[in-house]
Amino acid sequence: MQAKCMFRGEIFWQGWQVSPLVTMSGQPWALMKTAIMFLSLVLLNFILPYVLGEESTGPGDKGSLTDFWFVRLALNLLGYGTIFVPGYFLIQYFRKVRFNDTAGPGCIQQLVKLCIFGKESERLSLEEGGTTASPSRSAPREEMTLRRKAALLMLCFFGLQGSYLTWGVLQERVMTYEYGGTDGTPGEHFKNSQFLVFINRILAFIVAMSVLLFQKQPRHIAPLYKYSYSSFSNIMSSWCQYEALKFVSFPTQVLAKACKVIPVMLMGKIVSKKSYGYDEYVTALMISVGVSLFLLTSGEDNHRSTITTLSGLILLVGYMAFDSFTSNWQDEIFNQYHMSSIQMMAGVNMFSCLLTSVSLIEQGGFVESLAFMARNPAFIAHSVMISLSSACGQLFIFYTIEKFGAVTFTIIMTLRQAFAILLSCVIYGHPVTIIGFLGVFIVFIALFLKIYASQRKKSLKSTSSSLSASPSKG
Repeated sequence: MQAKCMFRGEIFWQGWQVSPLVTMSGQPWALMKTAIMFLSLVLLNFILPYVLGEESTGPGDKGSLTDFWFVRLALNLLGYGTIFVPGYFLIQYFRKVRFNDTAGPGCIQQLVKLCIFGKESERLSLEEGGTTASPSRSAPREEMTLRRKAALLMLCFFGLQGSYLTWGVLQERVMTYEYGGTDGTPGEHFKNSQFLVFINRILAFIVAMSVLLFQKQPRHIAPLYKYSYSSFSNIMSSWCQYEALKFVSFPTQVLAKACKVIPVMLMGKIVSKKSYGYDEYVTALMISVGVSLFLLTSGEDNHRSTITTLSGLILLVGYMAFDSFTSNWQDEIFNQYHMSSIQMMAGVNMFSCLLTSVSLIEQGGFVESLAFMARNPAFIAHSVMISLSSACGQLFIFYTIEKFGAVTFTIIMTLRQAFAILLSCVIYGHPVTIIGFLGVFIVFIALFLKIYASQRKKSLKSTSSSLSASPSKG
């Protein structure tokens, strides 16, 4: 009898139709190892929070190991590993048995194919210049006229500014508002920010799916698991940003946020093998310097912490690396698979909901947050408002990245910081120094140079194309 016995044919069990080649010796054991690993991770995630204790919330609380940020980071990664580690081994298993070629027409098999393989044949056809995808897919960015491009860019700019300025105000209100307080008794604050992230993501997912149902979209060919990368990096960048605020000074925070354009360009070289000209690096540096000058000399934020620690610098580097990867990976997926911004929004938020919900279940966050909702009905209304502004902002985020790329999106979000402080100066009468005005002037010069360089490259490219297309004389 041979060491490896091969089974061919179709096996039906509760609607599951299996037709790949399965070996007796190796493949079932691979699935068993994956199941054991998954159960072990789930068990660890339920036990460790009780062993390590809860994070201190006041000066009089007894400290625990979870007061150290790297312990909290390890717990979060362990929770996300409940999804990613078994998922990695399952992907390897289905690829090894060539499930894409041998799966039957059943719903479960097709779902597995969609998650792991997507529509690889159609993607290859697109790369070879075919037209397998729907003709309604978005046109390349270069085909937009200057007037249309300017109008769309202004729409994205004001849409992002309005959505996230509103989101910021509502978020601060939710996290600082005392719910259930009366004249005689103090209220309580909502502390579980991960639950707010889950509510934001689930509403954004519902909005995206509603649009997909009622509006015709390009044919989706991307493997679903590829959305998980940007979802994970987005969650990690938010976590690093919030944690870094405890360990860095205000000037360090400003410099990190204002200089995000350069890390995004460097990450673009790694993720998408993009090349940038010297003019693009110069304009990025000018924008970073101009925004930094304005933020550091305007407003009344200098009362914040003036100490920066090594932990803060590590977390800031993590924040910029994860944040740079998020937009660049989404830009790369747009270019590879030509999906719409709504499809990208649905895919990313689907995995964000999955990751945050698993973490909340394992840490008991759902029970605590739902109990808080039952005690304070006003929190429900506030949560819906902040989730709507976040969902609206995400519509503009993915549309901006689809149409203009990761670098342009980062520039808009960098300018958002300066725009928020400028609005505060107008409303509350905060002074703007001469150095602040100089920073604004540098930013506008940089934006003008960026537009000029972009149009010059486009005109040179069109001239070169027309010359190469014209028939030679003689």
